[in-house]
Amino acid sequence: MTTTLTPERTTDRFQEAVHKRELGALDELFTEDVRLYSPVKFTPFEGRSAVRGLFGVLIRTFEDFRYVGRYAGAAETSADGVECPSTVLLFRATVNGREIHGIDLLHFAPDGRVKEFTVMVRPQSAVQTLGEAVLAGLVADGLAPARTA
Repeated sequence: MTTTLTPERTTDRFQEAVHKRELGALDELFTEDVRLYSPVKFTPFEGRSAVRGLFGVLIRTFEDFRYVGRYAGAAETSADGVECPSTVLLFRATVNGREIHGIDLLHFAPDGRVKEFTVMVRPQSAVQTLGEAVLAGLVADGLAPARTA
């Protein structure tokens, strides 16, 4: 029996999967062509496989990650400019000793799954620390080429 997804139900299940560090649970919550816009990369991560790989790195990188707030409404997506249901999740975490404040902005497809995901973090020093840690994780997982000096 399949459960109908709604933006609220998807958000609840997403938060639970992140909290429990269950990457497999994320697959059914994202559209196949999901896009994730990162604060440290100009172009988005595209497709469920790429986004899931990134989440694997993020789950290992963030220390004491926790969601601290939630707002629901509607907003236009970056990809097509169409207004759709959206949720903002506020979070706090630490990366390599730097405290991070951030938001996850989720835009939902008509079937209730996440079609676009934008992450914003502050302060600038934390963005740089996060970017370095995530790149190292992506390289270690074979998801990004190693930089050569």
